[in-house]
Amino acid sequence: MKIPMLNIPRMQSEIRDDLAASLLKVLDSGQYINGPEVAAFEAELAAYIGAKGAVAVSSGTDALIVAMMALGVKPGDEIITTPYTFFATAGSIARLGAVPVFVDIVPGTFNIDPAQIAAKITAKTVGIVPVHLFGQCADMSAVLKVAEAHNLWVLEDAAQAIGAKWQGQMSCTMGKAGCLSFFPAKNLGGLGDGGAVISNDLEFIEKVKVLREHGSKPRYYHHFIGGNFRMDALQAAPLRIKLKALDSWVTGRRRVAGRYNELLKGIAKVPVIAEGAESVFNQYVIRVDKAARPAIMERLKAADIGHAIYYPVPLHLQPCFSNLGYKAGDLPVAELAAEESLAIPVDPKLSDDEIKEIVNIIKG
Repeated sequence: MKIPMLNIPRMQSEIRDDLAASLLKVLDSGQYINGPEVAAFEAELAAYIGAKGAVAVSSGTDALIVAMMALGVKPGDEIITTPYTFFATAGSIARLGAVPVFVDIVPGTFNIDPAQIAAKITAKTVGIVPVHLFGQCADMSAVLKVAEAHNLWVLEDAAQAIGAKWQGQMSCTMGKAGCLSFFPAKNLGGLGDGGAVISNDLEFIEKVKVLREHGSKPRYYHHFIGGNFRMDALQAAPLRIKLKALDSWVTGRRRVAGRYNELLKGIAKVPVIAEGAESVFNQYVIRVDKAARPAIMERLKAADIGHAIYYPVPLHLQPCFSNLGYKAGDLPVAELAAEESLAIPVDPKLSDDEIKEIVNIIKG
């Protein structure tokens, strides 16, 4: 049976009419950029997260960029982050002329290892960008302790982790700010690109809003050099509808993950959820012997079952970062994860028969 990584039309089927109506409402409004739909989404998103403010922007990548612009990142600044994540995290740092400094990951959770951060701090270090990978928060207690000791800001990359918690506290509320992505495959996915910056600092939120509009307030009066990071109303309107369904979809993902955990015992290493973490399973990533992974992937491909490697090349070994001087063996835990990881479908609507089929194909 064909099983995609995420069957978005099936997942959205129960709210399809509401989604369509929201788009027609925008079409008839004549207000297509920012406007009341975006403002309403920002208020509802902030309320969901339990934060004081949210700024909707054009993508998760732009959320990272504009948040770091608001933090005053300048060329030559060093920012500590993980090598095991989507490219946007380190790419956004580099686009501002700053230098990503990579710290290895925890073997079980794939998240940054806080115990290794202090050794990478220099006089040029200004902040830390932990990534809440695959829907699970990094150890924010330890990250924040290091940051406080060295007077560094913390920006949470929660692109994959809306609704995830660390010791009962919601992602995006623990550091100076947090960034979200609404790429369609995310737990809260739009009908195209979108993102948001979240913070409990209202002055910071206001600065992000100004930077989102080319640094102007009022219009045509530019206090900063910003960018065009605005969200389209055609993204905000359906996101408002989907936000109401988010918790039920997360419940479905957790159900699927629980069944995988049961059925994959002795077959693969299942995701490790740290004590104090509540994962929302944006991805379900197993680990298999690197020698066996190609054959497993071939079987999945032959059976038309979605799968992916997140991520095949750690960021410190990407050609575009060769100038940073990293070499193979420098961050061994991340490098091994790249050789062993394999993501399989965690669609919240997966049936038990579909789950069993996927597990049987992996088993071989």
